[in-house]
Amino acid sequence: MTICKSARMPWACLALGLALLPTAAIEAKTPANESVAQAADAARPHSPYHPNRVPTRAKDYYISAWGIDNLLVRKTASSELIRFSYRVVDPARAKALGDSKVEPYLIGMRSHAVLKVPVMENIGQLRQTRAEGAGKEYWMVFSNKGNLVKVGDRVDVVIGPFRASSLIVE
Repeated sequence: MTICKSARMPWACLALGLALLPTAAIEAKTPANESVAQAADAARPHSPYHPNRVPTRAKDYYISAWGIDNLLVRKTASSELIRFSYRVVDPARAKALGDSKVEPYLIGMRSHAVLKVPVMENIGQLRQTRAEGAGKEYWMVFSNKGNLVKVGDRVDVVIGPFRASSLIVE
């Protein structure tokens, strides 16, 4: 009769299980298993950049020169589109970003891909073109067919004379 089958000593089964747990964890880390785990980690894409916000000096520049703040670049759920959004602080200065005659671009630093705003037949460009109200958030989406720009990549957004550099895709 083994210790774990005994109904009189349930605590002995628990103690035996806890005693064997560290040895099972040590056995799981054999050189063969570690090489498989390292190969899996190497296959997973890692970005050298850590997500962070726009530096304070850059925020001050974008507010004073272009009248915008809260610049965000995010990948949509489908991964086919990348959304660039910003909040207007001064509508007179932000007018250049809402110009419908200017073609916006998103440039991926890693892949050197240049993404454009898609144009739909009935809707037109997938972007907001009028920066009328202070405190309102505006957006535009860029087509990311082929997943050329990934989460963690640094990108530049160019809209006519405006250029936002080294934004990180979230």
